[in-house]
Amino acid sequence: MSCSCCSTGSCGPSASGGSPASRVPSGLEKRARREIRLLAARFISSSVLFAVALGIQFLQPAFIPGSALIVLPRLLFVFSWLISGYRVLYSALRNIVRGQVFDENFLMSVATIGAFIIGQWSEGAAVMLFFNLGEMVQESAVNRSRRSITDLVDVRPDSARIAESGEIRHPAEVPEGSVIRVLPGEKIPLDGIVTAGSSSADTSRLTGENLPREITAGSVVLAGFVNGGGLLEIRTTSTYGETAAAKMLNLIEEAQNRKARAEKMITSFAKIYTPIVTVSALLLALLPPAALFLLGRAEVLDWALFSAWVSRALVFLVISCPCAFVISVPLGYFGGIGGAASLGVLVKGADFIDVLAKAKTVVFDKTGTLTKGVFAVRSVRPAAGIAPERLLELALAGELHSTHPAAVAVRKFAEAEGLSVSDSDITEYSEKAGYGVSAAYKGERLLVGSLTYLRSAGVAVPDDASSSGDDGTLIAAAAGSVYLGSLVLGDMLKSDVPQTVSSLKSLGIERIVMISGDTEPAVAAMAKKAGIVEWHSAVLPHEKVALFERIQSETKLEDKGRGTAVFVGDGINDAPVLARSDAGIAMGALGSDAAVEAADVVLMNDNPLSVSWAIQSARWTRRVVAGNIVLSFAVKLGFLVLGAFGIATLWEAVFADVGVALLATLNSLRARRVPSLKGVSAGNRQSR
Repeated sequence: MSCSCCSTGSCGPSASGGSPASRVPSGLEKRARREIRLLAARFISSSVLFAVALGIQFLQPAFIPGSALIVLPRLLFVFSWLISGYRVLYSALRNIVRGQVFDENFLMSVATIGAFIIGQWSEGAAVMLFFNLGEMVQESAVNRSRRSITDLVDVRPDSARIAESGEIRHPAEVPEGSVIRVLPGEKIPLDGIVTAGSSSADTSRLTGENLPREITAGSVVLAGFVNGGGLLEIRTTSTYGETAAAKMLNLIEEAQNRKARAEKMITSFAKIYTPIVTVSALLLALLPPAALFLLGRAEVLDWALFSAWVSRALVFLVISCPCAFVISVPLGYFGGIGGAASLGVLVKGADFIDVLAKAKTVVFDKTGTLTKGVFAVRSVRPAAGIAPERLLELALAGELHSTHPAAVAVRKFAEAEGLSVSDSDITEYSEKAGYGVSAAYKGERLLVGSLTYLRSAGVAVPDDASSSGDDGTLIAAAAGSVYLGSLVLGDMLKSDVPQTVSSLKSLGIERIVMISGDTEPAVAAMAKKAGIVEWHSAVLPHEKVALFERIQSETKLEDKGRGTAVFVGDGINDAPVLARSDAGIAMGALGSDAAVEAADVVLMNDNPLSVSWAIQSARWTRRVVAGNIVLSFAVKLGFLVLGAFGIATLWEAVFADVGVALLATLNSLRARRVPSLKGVSAGNRQSR
């Protein structure tokens, strides 16, 4: 669809769409909605039959023959029971065939069938009916939590404007490398690089950052950013399914299928708990009548003697059903994942909430994590007899194809100095991550990188070369085996780093460490500015893993195996450490894809302060989940005692079971909002 006025944006569909209402539901959401509709249909039809059966029971016998008055309500109660509980019965039978006899389905089936046997027809049907109601409410709560989480990060608009033709397309139809135009006030539909225009962008929905981000030509922008007051042209660097927002959605979908240790514990607990309560109920039905008969308190050991105790046993079984445990614990973790997402923190699974909550050590990579990763050349320091222009030319030739932040700084500085080299003059290029690059430039062997890299290649580096770096980062160059000199680069600490360190210390994080491959003076200066007392410099990529493992083992030893160590990084060379960490935290907005894939937690805003928010959110979630467990256990235990002594009826058992599950469900929703986050501004709170 196109017209002559589309290029100005005066007609056609708006490119600023993408509200949660227009978002295409995921397969997981569609299945959840079908499940909720099915549960609702079962509950309504079962309720109608149950109400009719109760009505018939209360009718005067004069209106209905005596036999019908007895048989018809019972049939209706059974049909109501089957409609609302057929899946419970099926699951119980299937698990028995598989050898998994004792679970909540078995408890519900035995309790309701037993109620029918002793003539408690309405109570038996009511157990399944209210169990169905509880399932429906709980499934709705889980789906609402899931939907709210995905709505937080699915901020992609549903249309994109092609710059050349003005044609409006769905972003999924725009190939990578296309140039799109984004008008003021519109959402950016695809990840890309700004080729023309300048503006400010509201990134709060995607990153949680409340302050606008300035955008100029060359800036990297992500789908979901809202363009401010300028007209932008953007060359896309991803397809619709590969945007940062789409990847975050995939991470959320995967996170919802990961179980936390507490959830696994509940599953294991149920396997022990169910047979215990089943045997207890059986003993409750058999032992007291037998004891009364043996003690002479009863003349005959008949059904009348057993009936009251069988009824108590059935009540005991219904109350003991662990529905509140099974539903509320995972729902609490759902809420925790959603609450973290609202802060720009994506946790890939509930198990990592447990790890974050127990964090005692936080290890940071320096460049790009604690610093802005935007280097600038401070000075050019050639070796004796080498012209500064020659040093800069060879450094530019070596860094021409590298994507490292230091290489970008060298290229920008050379461009500002009016210096350029031809790509055709560079051959045999190779890069060793964390060390440097080697290439052939105009037939001359060229090495550009760290002093260690040059020395390992046999270059005679002067002993005083490292002292010239002061508190900056050195990029040294050599032609053949001849040392040419170095460039001193500087990086800037992110503004929130001192507050991050202070916040972590206030949370009781006992050890905060900085690791970097930079020189000792550069790392020491940054650590001092950040307020970090433990730091390690000149750490090569392969050495990071060994160093972190040592710190990790020391943490576990000091905290008797309970404390965890997390690593925060952003680069490709951080991926092995992120994967090895108890919980790896990656910078997700502009961090490398390898780091995001390897990490367990992703910070959408690249703000180190989010590490503190993540830990606080995780600890709050654990408290909510623990509250659910204590609440469920306390109420269950109280009603089990009442049921065993015949004080609680089957009706009260139903309300106890469903009521506790619903209370725990409501409590789980509190996990979405951490009551007091240290370091979160009022503006950020409002944006959430």
